[in-house]
Amino acid sequence: MNQPARENLGMPDHGLNGNFGLGLWVTLFTFLALFLLPAEQARASGSSYTVTETIETFEYDLAEPEHQSGWSSALAQESYGPFRVISEDTAEMSGTVDSYSPALFQQMLQQHPGIKHIVMIDCDGSIDEDANLSLARQIRHAGISTHVPARGSVRSGAVELFLAGVRHTADKGAEFIVHSWIDEDGREANDYPPNDPVHAEYLRYYAEMGIPADKARAFYALTNSVPFARQLKLSRNDLVRFQLLH
Repeated sequence: MNQPARENLGMPDHGLNGNFGLGLWVTLFTFLALFLLPAEQARASGSSYTVTETIETFEYDLAEPEHQSGWSSALAQESYGPFRVISEDTAEMSGTVDSYSPALFQQMLQQHPGIKHIVMIDCDGSIDEDANLSLARQIRHAGISTHVPARGSVRSGAVELFLAGVRHTADKGAEFIVHSWIDEDGREANDYPPNDPVHAEYLRYYAEMGIPADKARAFYALTNSVPFARQLKLSRNDLVRFQLLH
């Protein structure tokens, strides 16, 4: 009996082997694509962007706060009649003394008790002689010194104020001008008899300020030798001769 041929019972050998090989390659390619593609994309993505960071450094100088002395520059503009406060211990003086000046001076000392120096810049005298002598005595009583700088000027009754300083000094180039006093009636010193009490008031003041009696009389006579409408400029020698510097 003849045996049936085996090739008639199934698929040919060459067909089965070809399909299996193709499927294996497709599966392998798909696996590799899924595995390698994200890495390639990541590398491509990483090479497409450049991130740059800029770091700025700030430097600060730390300093201790300066000590505040209690003295404010704004106070340097405070004025009290002819006086202007310029520091804790010094006031400048310019202008004319009137009947309000003594009270304003006291107010200045109450608010600035440390003042010990008055710098006389441009002082043209007074329109109230009683107030002028009262102010002068206040300056002496307060223990304040007076000074006239170079190119500073004291005239007429301001000379009495200069002498009021416990120390009264002047730089070379300071100007001192004197003339006779005049009262509210228009009468001058020489219109009064030599023995009139009005003269004794000035001589007594000079004595209070420490000027020797003979020097005081000589200086008072010199000032009254010039009419009120005129002026006599004192030299440095005059200041020394009458002991007006101290």
